[in-house]
Amino acid sequence: MKDVKIDGEYLVKGKNVTGFTNTEEEAVQLTDVISFLVEDMLKKNGGVFSKIEDWSPYAVVDGRLVTGQNPASSEKVAEELLKLI
Repeated sequence: MKDVKIDGEYLVKGKNVTGFTNTEEEAVQLTDVISFLVEDMLKKNGGVFSKIEDWSPYAVVDGRLVTGQNPASSEKVAEELLKLI
C-alpha cells in the first residue's frame, strides 16, 4: 500500500485511514529495523490519519477503503468489510 496510486495520486490521499502507529512500532522496537513507519507514510501520502490508544482495536472506513490500527483490529476490520459486501 505504500506506493499505490490511482490516476497518479496516492490511494490514501484525502482518505480517512489508520494503521500501526509510530508509538506501537517503538513499543516493539522496530523503528530502526523497518524501512518506513506506517503512520508517517500514510500522512506523507496525504492520508487523514487517526488513532486511538495503542494496542486497542480500531478500524476506519472511507468509502470502500477499510484500515485497521493493529493486529487487535482484525475483527473490527472484518466486520466493516462484511458491511461493504
